[in-house]
Amino acid sequence: MNVLLIGASGTIGTAVAQLFTKQGFTLIGASRSTQPGVDFTSLASIDAFYEPIGELDALVITGGDAAFGPLDQLTDAQIELTLSSKLMGQINMVRKGIARLRPKGVLVMTGGMLAYTPWPGTSLVAMVNAGLEGFVRAAALDMTQGRRLVIVHPPLVAETAGLFGLDGTQYPTAATVASAYLEAVESGQNGTAVFVSGYAPANISGLTDSSTDDQESRNPGLTNYVI
Repeated sequence: MNVLLIGASGTIGTAVAQLFTKQGFTLIGASRSTQPGVDFTSLASIDAFYEPIGELDALVITGGDAAFGPLDQLTDAQIELTLSSKLMGQINMVRKGIARLRPKGVLVMTGGMLAYTPWPGTSLVAMVNAGLEGFVRAAALDMTQGRRLVIVHPPLVAETAGLFGLDGTQYPTAATVASAYLEAVESGQNGTAVFVSGYAPANISGLTDSSTDDQESRNPGLTNYVI
């Protein structure tokens, strides 16, 4: 299976790359820092990146910049960053990548659990995550030749929790989260969301969320975060 992984140098992306390689996938890893690299806030960069790319069985996107902060303190620059990177960056990578996708191939995007369980100061990120799921549900209806479009909603990962001043033992490791991306590639149904085991929202199709953390007590201290 030929897989293009965007965001391969990030915390989650690195774990996904390791798992996919272990599974025997032929992996093309890309980020802004790789050669060739891609800045998916730039349509020109996306077009140039895709030009030499051959046929793919899967496109997996784990990257995207997002800004955090109270609603009345968000800057125009933070809003533009989040919309151009995590939202439109992923959408443009998908819509321009369809031409490279073989029949029965799969496109996997990254949202996040803040779409379902937001914290204070996460209105912009929660909006984008929910918007990405809405995009997936609708765009899946445009898929042809057995192609699939799936979204993964990871929670905060243990490796990053410390940046928020949180106890990392309460969160899954990036390696655990990577298994959700493998599930999305191998068996995720077109137009659906995949959740990390134990972190699904309780109101979705009878799935339960085993996390018992007090959401209101969280106060993320980051202004910009790459998921």
